Amino acid sequence: MNSGIHDSRRTTSHPERRLGELGLTLPEVVPPVAAYVPAVRSGDHVHVSGQVPWREGRLVATGGLGDTVSVEAGYACARQCAMNALAALKAETGDLAAVSRVVKALVFVASTADFTRHPQVGDGASDLLRELFGDAGRHARSAVGVAALPLNSPVELELLVEVRRQTRG
Repeated sequence: MNSGIHDSRRTTSHPERRLGELGLTLPEVVPPVAAYVPAVRSGDHVHVSGQVPWREGRLVATGGLGDTVSVEAGYACARQCAMNALAALKAETGDLAAVSRVVKALVFVASTADFTRHPQVGDGASDLLRELFGDAGRHARSAVGVAALPLNSPVELELLVEVRRQTRG
């Protein structure tokens, strides 16, 4: 699953330009399904609400790991969750170049009780963040199993990101 991951220390280009180099396009912000907002800035940090693997109007996959969803599909879901989190982050900050550090990722994995490969699923998000932000994309992370997620999603991702201080004009 990590094939083709470049050395994160070499990433120097703008994160949005890097997305294009990877053949990726930032999606529209996924609208909330309840009473919350996609992201909130507090001082130098942006908290991105839980993002599911929504793409082109539907979930990339449904169900649980260890049952109907493979680890490879879970990895792809986590990667899509990260793309959606980046869209919410850009909407909040105006520019992904504002990110000075990805601080923490929290990956929820809907899974059977005997499934134990949560970290490998979470790598889908973590690998993308390192690809885009280089060393600033290396982050603390928890990957935890849960019985169910909203909309029968197999994966959900929350992010905490440090951003550069806004200059006052």
